[in-house]
Amino acid sequence: MEKKTYEDYKYSMQDTSRLYVGAKYTFRELLDEDEITFKFRMIMERYILPEADLEDTLETHLYYLAPESFLVKIYKQMKARVKVNVIEEKKPLFGAAKKQYVTRQLSVEELAKVPPGAKEQQGYVIQELSVSKLALLSL
Repeated sequence: MEKKTYEDYKYSMQDTSRLYVGAKYTFRELLDEDEITFKFRMIMERYILPEADLEDTLETHLYYLAPESFLVKIYKQMKARVKVNVIEEKKPLFGAAKKQYVTRQLSVEELAKVPPGAKEQQGYVIQELSVSKLALLSL
């Protein structure tokens, strides 16, 4: 039997102001990935990893992040934003209501304020984490 690896949402991209990291990376993969900036990997290793596990994905880490956690303050310093898919019910003028996924950009503070039960009920799917390069330099 062949073992399949889920590779969707395992990417890193950069533009002039932000670094974008796919949410399916485990922390071990993040630390080993040369495409991701050294400063981001160092912050992950020094500040975030002591409160997480190497085998946790970025998605599950962000999904269950507590609002009072010290990590929320670190993400706030990095000006972190999370791309999330949420199920919304659209009510057209005529006809039945339709449920569809809508992509939203949330700050980590906004994401952490939503309890995990409500995230599950609303169908949250975390796609990526983006951080400000300028904020990375200030840490």
